[in-house]
Amino acid sequence: MNISAQSTHPARGLLARAAVTFACLSALTVAPFAQADTLDTIAKSGVVRIGVFEDYPPFGSIGPDMQPQGYDIDMATLIGKALNAKVELVQVTGDNRMAYLADHKADMLLSVGQTPERAKVIDFSQAYAPYYLAVFGPKSLAVKSSADLAGKTIAVARGTLEDLSVTKVAPAGATLKRFDDPNGAISAFLSGQAQLLVVGNDVGATIIARHPSIDPEQKFSLFSSPDHVGLNKNEPRLMQKVNDAISGAKKNGTLNTISQKWLRTPLPTDL
Repeated sequence: MNISAQSTHPARGLLARAAVTFACLSALTVAPFAQADTLDTIAKSGVVRIGVFEDYPPFGSIGPDMQPQGYDIDMATLIGKALNAKVELVQVTGDNRMAYLADHKADMLLSVGQTPERAKVIDFSQAYAPYYLAVFGPKSLAVKSSADLAGKTIAVARGTLEDLSVTKVAPAGATLKRFDDPNGAISAFLSGQAQLLVVGNDVGATIIARHPSIDPEQKFSLFSSPDHVGLNKNEPRLMQKVNDAISGAKKNGTLNTISQKWLRTPLPTDL
């Protein structure tokens, strides 16, 4: 089972979101100042280069037809249409993607968590996708809030933000079963050793899709760090186009459809 690999992805883990490495900051800091306006470059070439992960379902992965698929792939298509440009997907990793943006190997990045450190060197669109920690369990188990965790067993990876978040809200009588890694927690939940599981909504969506016999669902969320489009500084015209595309997709229901398709849950009304 490969579900656990998602929760430890260098760009997706919420702990990783809380820091930007010195190398990434340096790459962005020394980026050339005399660059052509990116929106004009896109218009002239007819191509927009969008950095995405292709190894992190359900946001990005390679499908059975060997083509990229996922929430971010659909989002890239949406942005391409808004810019009247062909989308060129640029495969990135957690280690290289900030440098790719600074070096203009990508015009923008998807799935970027906003932090004060990153805000010093890149700009962020409005949020386009939810990313948060949540409690998951079978539909047959009545759990709607932290108070309902009393008397329940909850699987969680030891020492993670998931662990810290659920420990903070768990009432007396809740039993936290801590495992050395996310895979252990997921396996315990799937095998019935724990009634509930705390993971990111992306991992939860994959569990829901792959294990219908358990009939799992999201119970309630714990910690939120939504996804934004990341752009180089001083690109206001491109930023406006991206924000207009996101706003329009929220208003006409397109983003909600994408969320239902890939995350198995409606787009949060407060996103």
